Amino acid sequence: MRRIPGFVLLAGLAAGLFLLPATTAWAQSAPRTEGDRAGAQGVYDAEVPVNSQGEAERAGAFARALGVVLGKLSGDRNVTGRPGVGAELRNAKDYVDSYDYRQDQGTSPGGAPTFRSTLVVRFTPDEVDALMGALGLPVWPQPRPKPVVWLAIDDGSGPRLVGLQQANAARPLLNRAVERGYKLGLPAGNAAEQALVGAIWRQDSAAVARASAKYSPPMQLLGKLYRAKGGWAADWVFVDSGKVLSKWTSSNPDARSAMAAGADGAAEALMKRYGRQGSGGPSGTYRMIFTGIDNTDDYLRLSAALQGMSVVRKVTPVRASGDILELDLELLSGPSGFKRMLGDDGPFVGGEGEPPVYRMK
Repeated sequence: MRRIPGFVLLAGLAAGLFLLPATTAWAQSAPRTEGDRAGAQGVYDAEVPVNSQGEAERAGAFARALGVVLGKLSGDRNVTGRPGVGAELRNAKDYVDSYDYRQDQGTSPGGAPTFRSTLVVRFTPDEVDALMGALGLPVWPQPRPKPVVWLAIDDGSGPRLVGLQQANAARPLLNRAVERGYKLGLPAGNAAEQALVGAIWRQDSAAVARASAKYSPPMQLLGKLYRAKGGWAADWVFVDSGKVLSKWTSSNPDARSAMAAGADGAAEALMKRYGRQGSGGPSGTYRMIFTGIDNTDDYLRLSAALQGMSVVRKVTPVRASGDILELDLELLSGPSGFKRMLGDDGPFVGGEGEPPVYRMK
């Protein structure tokens, strides 16, 4: 079988294999950034597919969308499995600022038109920040860097660099970065940069970093994508200011999935280096005092409220005297995180002093 030249491959990837719409590159200082799409662009926004516009479907979609946003903010793609998060996702509607629907048209393999509905959700930043702090989730600060991705693809005809003009070939990688809450830039792809493909292939991060010095920030994601047994594989190196932060390999029968894993690995490396502890304080067990507990009904209201707070993991009674009850609360974050989660409809108010004192309404 006649081999297909590498740049024809890149064009084929862009036009056929990935079957993704083209978008316009940003007109900004190098590296230019590809991957922008209409819809949810900010870290507090998300879009999720839906089957209908009914209320029940929307409630579930809100929960999925909030999970996406928490993943963007924390840098943890498994954030929904962290303690307390699943319970709070059921209250996702309380964090929604606005939403709307979008319908995308496509074509089935048989040529018939298809339609897909998407719910675009925008959450209230202050409310989501309070939730992040209360649940003790790590925070990936903003503004976030836009590393340069030096990607070479080899279909068997030799490796070729993916520059800005071949951006559609890198669409799965660029779009996954946006989904993870940051962006990747592509090099211009001129002749001098094309000559770097050998350095990329042998993972010579120092040579690539020197060539990338004209771009900002001084971060590079090096990737080489090639055919492997059963599909495709990609080897990745993430470099920050000349220091290798992470190396990993992704493989998948689908080239798009193998490529997209590069954005996941870069996000994890960035979060590990630049993430910080949530503002709600460290997790632990804290003594708190509740007053105004005059009868059994008051005690039951307090108990139900504490059990319903996702930030509370365990309640241990310490001492009761008159209308005063002292409790040790095991919290996902500190007392400030606990106070943030109270809400206006809680059965107690206060929180001043050390230990904090709350009063039943």
